Amino acid sequence: MEKILVSEAARIIAAARARGQTALNEYDSKQVLAAYGIPVTREAMVGDLAAASAAAARIGWPLVLKACDHDITHKTERGLVQVGIANVDQLGAAWKRMRTEGGYDGDFLLQEMVKGAREMVLGLIRDPQMGPSVMFGIGGIFTEIFEDVVFRLAPLTLADGLAMTVEIRGAKVLESVRGLPAADRDALAAAAVALGQIGLDHDDIQEIDINPLIIAGSLPIAVDALVILKSDDR
Repeated sequence: MEKILVSEAARIIAAARARGQTALNEYDSKQVLAAYGIPVTREAMVGDLAAASAAAARIGWPLVLKACDHDITHKTERGLVQVGIANVDQLGAAWKRMRTEGGYDGDFLLQEMVKGAREMVLGLIRDPQMGPSVMFGIGGIFTEIFEDVVFRLAPLTLADGLAMTVEIRGAKVLESVRGLPAADRDALAAAAVALGQIGLDHDDIQEIDINPLIIAGSLPIAVDALVILKSDDR
């Protein structure tokens, strides 16, 4: 792992703390993950429609447009997410709607639209006594319904990460089913190991939520992520 990338993760976290934030926005959260080798969506932060159009040309259609602010964690419920944007006209319409109807005046995140039938969740929680623990399981809208997750204390080995992928009740979803290729369990294990390392390296992080972690083809990609920082009383 390149030290310069890990240092960039530390810089992002320190800057957020200096601004008094209790969480990172989605873009910064993914930058921290990417610094540790966790696959994330191709995306760009944009402040105006011209920049968004230029970023769209680089990333490619279709795209997802999201409000991106550390204070906004439930974007979908507020109508601040638009998926399946196929051209500049649709991008402009989505931008205008979120500015007017949504009342949002901050920067936007423009990201590639990742397709995959299988959605997992990967997370980290810091216990005051035990330290950081990594969670893996069924994600997306079914996370709270199925409650099918397993945990490991950090640091994790690749063997630990692989074991987590077979310990969930719905482990068969990662196999080759209904024409889908088997998920890359080695990549999932590596992501779990990396997430644990983030928790060990950065005491300022209280929680990390990667949901969904979409299996695109066979590879996992973090489509949405949230890093929550420790409050001063923790």
